[in-house]
Amino acid sequence: MTRDEIILKVSEKMRLIRTEAGYTQDKMAEIVGVSKKTLVQIEKGRANAGWSTVVAVCALFRETETVRFLFGNEPLEVIETVVREGIDFRKEKTLGGKIWWKEIQNKSGYVLQQNIISQHYRIIDEEHFRIYSSFDETSARERFAEVIEELQHQY
Repeated sequence: MTRDEIILKVSEKMRLIRTEAGYTQDKMAEIVGVSKKTLVQIEKGRANAGWSTVVAVCALFRETETVRFLFGNEPLEVIETVVREGIDFRKEKTLGGKIWWKEIQNKSGYVLQQNIISQHYRIIDEEHFRIYSSFDETSARERFAEVIEELQHQY
C-alpha cells in the first residue's frame, strides 16, 4: 500500500466516515481542518483529500467501522508503516492479532503476521508489543529470522 492509495481510499469513503460519526459537513470540516467547500469537493469525488487530512481522519475516526474496513483494527500502524517505509523498534502494545491478522510464523513467543486488509507484515513479541512493520514480505521474514537468532544468542 502506498501513500497515494491511502489518500484515494480515505477520499472515496469520506462521506461515509462523516455520516457514520454523525457529523454535519460543517463540523467534519472543522474537525479535520479543511474548508466546507473542500470537504464537499472530496465527498463528491471531484478532489482528493490531502495527506494531512487523511492522517487526521485515520487518527480521529480510527474506531469507525469504515476506517477499520479500509485498514484493519490499527489504521495508524498502516499509516506509520507507509510513512517510515517500515518500522523496526518496540512500539505500542497490540491486541495480538486475533481478528485482522494471519499468522505467518511463530517461534519462541514471537509472531510474524500479515494484515488481511492492508496486507502489511508485522512482528509482535510474547507480550503483543509490535517491534517491526513493513509492506515487504522478504524484509519481514528476514527481520523475523534475525529476531529469533538474537533471542537464541541471549540464552
